[in-house]
Amino acid sequence: MRVTTKPSTAKCDLNTYTLFLLAESKYPGCTRLADIMEDLSHDSVNRFLLRERYEPKDLFDEVKLHINLGGGTLSADDTVIDKPHSDPKLTELITYIYSGRHHRTVKGIQLITLYYTDLSGKSVPVNYRIYDKQDGQTKNDYLRDMITEVLHWGLEPENVTTDAWYSSKRNLKFFKDKGLKFLTGIAKNRLCSVDGKNFTQVQNLEIPENGLIVHLKKFGKVKVFRRLFKNEIPRYYIMYVPDKDALILISLVEFKELHSIHWGIECYHRAIKQVCGIELFMVRTSEAIKTHFFSAIRAFTQLELMRTQELIENWYELQRNLSLQVARDFILEHLEQRMNLNPHIQIPVNA
Repeated sequence: MRVTTKPSTAKCDLNTYTLFLLAESKYPGCTRLADIMEDLSHDSVNRFLLRERYEPKDLFDEVKLHINLGGGTLSADDTVIDKPHSDPKLTELITYIYSGRHHRTVKGIQLITLYYTDLSGKSVPVNYRIYDKQDGQTKNDYLRDMITEVLHWGLEPENVTTDAWYSSKRNLKFFKDKGLKFLTGIAKNRLCSVDGKNFTQVQNLEIPENGLIVHLKKFGKVKVFRRLFKNEIPRYYIMYVPDKDALILISLVEFKELHSIHWGIECYHRAIKQVCGIELFMVRTSEAIKTHFFSAIRAFTQLELMRTQELIENWYELQRNLSLQVARDFILEHLEQRMNLNPHIQIPVNA
């Protein structure tokens, strides 16, 4: 975070921009915020985005006051922030990325997130990276760096969950060395063995509903589960605990609970796009884009804290209620004008 030596006189600050993202679900840009606030210029908004230097640690320092740092689940995943109409030659950080949502290569920005769910059910992002080819790092490099950081910052998760992309041998050994239990997806051709000698692809194994203890090649003992989804494509998952004798105690219920917690990061990615405006930016420099991303992610944490405080039932309620009030005021105002112009018009009570 940028350190200031005297009180700021800027008209646009982090709180203003965060609230703008929560309130405005459709129209992006500095000019839109200036139109809403009236006494705020679009240049002031643009200067805010260019000026600040927020880091993931700033996000963690803010959310750690509201969560239980010990015993929760740390989920990792990535998503593509679509920018189909932007030119990668003009806008920094935008590149061509394969999208699982579109099943093709698209223009956008890749966001990698660590999402923490504490024992009380609060779920917030605690670290993130915007993929930048100039860094010379892979998504797996980012993941290990981010987990190392949050552990250093004081987070003490019990479990880590990821999809199959992050289940490389190096990552699994990294989780193990950190003393973490984990649930990860694995590819169907991953080599496993029931007896520790005869290895075969996991898709060839007869896996009972309550899981099967196997030797994962070049790693060790894990418990593997198989799940069928609506499209009838089977997916495979492994669970690991440091105490190998405890593998047999891992139940189907425990697996489903942890898998359900991991699904939360998918819901988070959907929310930051639909109600936090992370895709709604019209700036081109990396500094401004990073400030916008930080603000959008911070906006989500505000929604989650409101939900846990029972101020709203879900993340989507705030914008829905805002639009309801605007629509209601519009209808009532115009009905009143119409009645004033023609008082003989009768509106049915039960219409």
